[in-house]
Amino acid sequence: MPGSECTVYLAAPGFVAELVAELGEPLQVIERLVIAPGPPRAAAWAQNTWLEPVRIPIRSVSDGARALRERQRRWALHSVALHRRARLIQEQLPALRSRPLRFGEPPPRAPLGAWTLLESGLILASPRCTSAFPDGEVSFVEDREGPPGRAYLKLWEALTLAGERPGEGDRCLDLGASPGAWTWALQRLGARVLAVDRAPLAPAIARLPRVEFRRESAFGLDPAAVGPIDWLFSDVVCYPRRLLALVLRWLAAGCPRLVCTIKLQGEADQWSDAVRAFAAIPGSRLLHLHHNKHELTWLHLGPPR
Repeated sequence: MPGSECTVYLAAPGFVAELVAELGEPLQVIERLVIAPGPPRAAAWAQNTWLEPVRIPIRSVSDGARALRERQRRWALHSVALHRRARLIQEQLPALRSRPLRFGEPPPRAPLGAWTLLESGLILASPRCTSAFPDGEVSFVEDREGPPGRAYLKLWEALTLAGERPGEGDRCLDLGASPGAWTWALQRLGARVLAVDRAPLAPAIARLPRVEFRRESAFGLDPAAVGPIDWLFSDVVCYPRRLLALVLRWLAAGCPRLVCTIKLQGEADQWSDAVRAFAAIPGSRLLHLHHNKHELTWLHLGPPR
């Protein structure tokens, strides 16, 4: 059972082992909840982090709801046991009116706590978390007609969480662009997009205004020949070490803002060193997005504009 000096991390479904390996020896693992000693740490594999976990003894359902309401208004249940009893407590709390975001809307600003029922008479709760979304799951109103596929959702999520995105006239480089979902999303923001891939873009995407396509390898591009860019985006399929070398080359060339998907191919010993190297780059963040699969998203946004 956790003591006072601990933090609770929530892994995305299927990625508990990765989170445990990142955090080191945990105090306890309860399904997707990993309870680790010490204050909160940056954890790429945590979809949400419970920053101030406390144990709350309760005598009844009503007592549990009262104890949570006394700490704050908005709570999201992550149920791991005694599911019916936990739901009864949640039903006595103010209803969460969560809805899919329209891209461009900011995340909710009101604090959102997270809690679970460990035993009939014991709640584990945190009034503050890193995510403003229940279980860190960001959902959007999807466009099912414009983009060729759903890969754009992880770009939307990354930019929403970052609180920054390309603006009118920004020059964006989209590496591994085919079939064009990220290019579609960037173009809709008003950006000029240089899309690069050895496979072609979907014809409808290639015809969009402000889109230039080069059918070549992302790794053969010379930054000096491309010229200044405001953003680099990469969803290219490659080993993490190869992506790291590409990123370092563009950082050295002065690219200020980068958003890249790190595809975790093979066993952990084949990519863990590269992931640590990405995390060590100053001014960057490493995240497992709700819309990521077996991959991480790396953001380097430079100084505020």
